[in-house]
Amino acid sequence: MALSIVFVHELLYMVNNTLGDPLIGGWITPAVPLITAFLLNFEGTERMWALTSMELVLGLMYVILGITGIAQKLVDVCPQSLKGGILIGAGFAACVGPYGFKAVDAGGKGFFMYPISWSIGCCFGIFLLFSQGFGKLKFSSKNPIVKLLTKAGFVPSIILGGIIAWIIGECPLPDFSTVTSFWFNPIPGLTWVWKNFSIIGVGIHPQILVQTIPMAVMCYVIAFGDIVGGTAFMEDTKRYRQDEYIDVSPDRTNICCGMRNLIEAFFSPTCTMSGPLWSAMTVSVAERYKTGKENMYSIFGGSCTFNTTKWICQLIVPLMALIKPILPLAMAQTLIIQAFGSFYVGMNMCRTNVERGCAGITAGAIATCANPSYGLFVGIILAIFIEFLGTNKKERRQLVEEGIDIYVKSCNDLLAEQDAKAEAKAAAKRS
Repeated sequence: MALSIVFVHELLYMVNNTLGDPLIGGWITPAVPLITAFLLNFEGTERMWALTSMELVLGLMYVILGITGIAQKLVDVCPQSLKGGILIGAGFAACVGPYGFKAVDAGGKGFFMYPISWSIGCCFGIFLLFSQGFGKLKFSSKNPIVKLLTKAGFVPSIILGGIIAWIIGECPLPDFSTVTSFWFNPIPGLTWVWKNFSIIGVGIHPQILVQTIPMAVMCYVIAFGDIVGGTAFMEDTKRYRQDEYIDVSPDRTNICCGMRNLIEAFFSPTCTMSGPLWSAMTVSVAERYKTGKENMYSIFGGSCTFNTTKWICQLIVPLMALIKPILPLAMAQTLIIQAFGSFYVGMNMCRTNVERGCAGITAGAIATCANPSYGLFVGIILAIFIEFLGTNKKERRQLVEEGIDIYVKSCNDLLAEQDAKAEAKAAAKRS
């Protein structure tokens, strides 16, 4: 039943990119524990009513805010410190979370559970995507191995980490004894789901629908952070390619997410909800896109290819059995690579010391609060009192320009100092 629901969920990921949204959709991951705790207050059919109602309300919120244009306006009024803080906070959350550096006895499934394979896999993945030396090689090398590594993103690092984990015993070997067919048939499971686990099967309970509204609002607030962060990241990506116009529209993102949630609510609900952003894969696809047209013709082609391949792969039963033992390790590597990309984009968005300070505190709150939406509220309050209170638009622009000038001057001074040291060292050798 679960895999049948995943079949629909994965298929709907293609909605965003097919309709012109460059972001790769994902779960509303931080909300999953909150949703689970909320659903545990219900039993039997009431729990199904609660889940379908929550996803229905969330889908309607997405669509209404997208169609009315309110979503775009909300993103536009967000200060840079909040946008940067969201991205940096996402990176910190990945590092301190269960798939990062959390201890095993505290639920960690990252470094301390797979110390060797995790370390090698993460280092290799970051090297492939972000290394300055390998970045130069990507554009000039005619070596077929280098070309293959360039096109494969960070997949080789997951394969390498998995092989090492199997060899040294950090992960168990795959078990194929339960595999009875090559292709998974989702129809029997979906037939049951439609009759017993969806709005078309169990209907809607008005009282429970009202009870789910606060939880749906909280889910949207958390997802809004992903919309802001994803929009900022894609705006940064646009700067690297002039051959393709990427229309980044929070309104479109909202409408696409709303369609996905509404379809799921009526036919195949899931407690993960349908969110606007899978950060790690958006970063991975964007980094390959930045390397040039010869490696990725279009951001939409790259995103659609990833989603289509992922959907087909989850239907191949032997493949699922093969990768099942290394799924936690692969997830850990994916999140750390996402953290690296989130850090450099988020930090680059802050232009003054005040913005950097606000972004840092916002990021810390997002990463450490049980509910990330609290971190959003912290960032909003900080921005109002520290950046906006007592200043007008012209003064804020002047402060930003001064901040940029100071940063450029400090960089030039640092480079001049390095040049002077190098010249002095060369002169000493000549003498």
